[in-house]
Amino acid sequence: MIEIVLNGSGVVFLWLAIEYCLRHQTADSLDDASLLPFADDPEVAQRVELATGKTVKAVAPEEAKPGWGNVEV
Repeated sequence: MIEIVLNGSGVVFLWLAIEYCLRHQTADSLDDASLLPFADDPEVAQRVELATGKTVKAVAPEEAKPGWGNVEV
């Protein structure tokens, strides 16, 4: 019986913690966050836009600097 109470309280705690963490998020901000993994590749961003109809705010990838690459010391 105690296990059922502990499991139930754990589920309620998890639900409340997620609600607390996402309390200031809007539907638009969550949509933007879901599209972030595609923002650094313009070709993939275009395919995702065509597939979903949502606009991906793509950024151009950083160009490699001559020499040792993109190492900043």
